[in-house]
Amino acid sequence: MATVEQAVADGVVDAARPALEDVIEGSDLVVLAAPPLTCLELLDQIGGPLRAALPEDATVTDVASAKASVVARADAARLPFVGGHPMAGREQSGYSASLPELFVGRPWVTVPGRYARLEDGERVGELIRACGAVAIPMHAEAHDRAVAAISHMPLVVSTALVEAVVGRAGEPDRGDWEAISTLAATGWASMTRLARGEPSMGAGIVATNGPAVAARLRELRAVLDEWIAALESGDGPDSQALKARFAAARARLDEERS
Repeated sequence: MATVEQAVADGVVDAARPALEDVIEGSDLVVLAAPPLTCLELLDQIGGPLRAALPEDATVTDVASAKASVVARADAARLPFVGGHPMAGREQSGYSASLPELFVGRPWVTVPGRYARLEDGERVGELIRACGAVAIPMHAEAHDRAVAAISHMPLVVSTALVEAVVGRAGEPDRGDWEAISTLAATGWASMTRLARGEPSMGAGIVATNGPAVAARLRELRAVLDEWIAALESGDGPDSQALKARFAAARARLDEERS
């Protein structure tokens, strides 16, 4: 059974794929829970041909992982919009992958648009509290730079790792992949987990936050170049220097936990 139909059968939602106009008509809160590029299209529709169906006192929000482009699109349509991003994503998607405690205790970023009213912020805040999450107000650009580092860049790196080791889709496997695959264990699984996500979602995420992701990738490339230089040293790798780098990285992660 398709995802939406299963949710209807379980009584979680009222209807499968209703007309957008019917959904927003009479609504207090409209939540755009779709891939980022689809959210932009929905904002164009709600702020354009379907604007008359949106009640004047309704609030529009979203859960897309990039905020600057989404909020800008809502502002261009003069919508009462509060951008949102619950920081609890998984590589799995769809109703069958849902978890009842997914948002509990997790940050939920809010970015009010230019035309957001006090009641819009309060309404989205009620949604966040109902999900057990913690509201984190941020500026759109600051949010996008942050998630580029901790979410969007890792998604690209995970995918690039698959391309480098296995090969790109449509191309023959790398010559040694058959032998390598028999050895792949938890390290490979952990590093490639994000690459197992929904492709359209991944494309929308990085497409709507491209400059920030590219900047983070350049920073990573510079660090990787340092590692390559250390490993290809004419005198051979300095094991003590390498140990110090591993220890420093571990220490920084331990600082975050404390």
